[in-house]
Amino acid sequence: MLALAALFMSFSPIHQSSASLNVSSVAKTASIKWKQVEIDLGEITQNKPVTVEFEFTNTGELPLVISGVQASCGCTSTNFSKTPVLPGETSKVSAIYNAASKGSFKKTVTVTTNAEEAVKVLTLMGSVI
Repeated sequence: MLALAALFMSFSPIHQSSASLNVSSVAKTASIKWKQVEIDLGEITQNKPVTVEFEFTNTGELPLVISGVQASCGCTSTNFSKTPVLPGETSKVSAIYNAASKGSFKKTVTVTTNAEEAVKVLTLMGSVI
């Protein structure tokens, strides 16, 4: 009896090795490739808003959805596509920085998506004159 049970279990799909699994069972994902993740604005004028555009491409197999964009301070506002970015398409996240005081600055914009790398921190920097 034991030998018969062992024989049946050897044919059970539960005991298949991972090497024999079908490659098509791998989950498809959205993937994002940024053109730049850090932009140096150089010298900018105080109280004159400057727009920075962080361009990206959906290099995955599923539509890319941006679920949130958060600036590191109130002096920076953001804008981004609320519609899904299809595979192969390019879009951008805009940051509008309005410097109230002179001197060097380094601001960040945190982007949350459904991509493999779900959270990405983008940086803009420069000097206010």
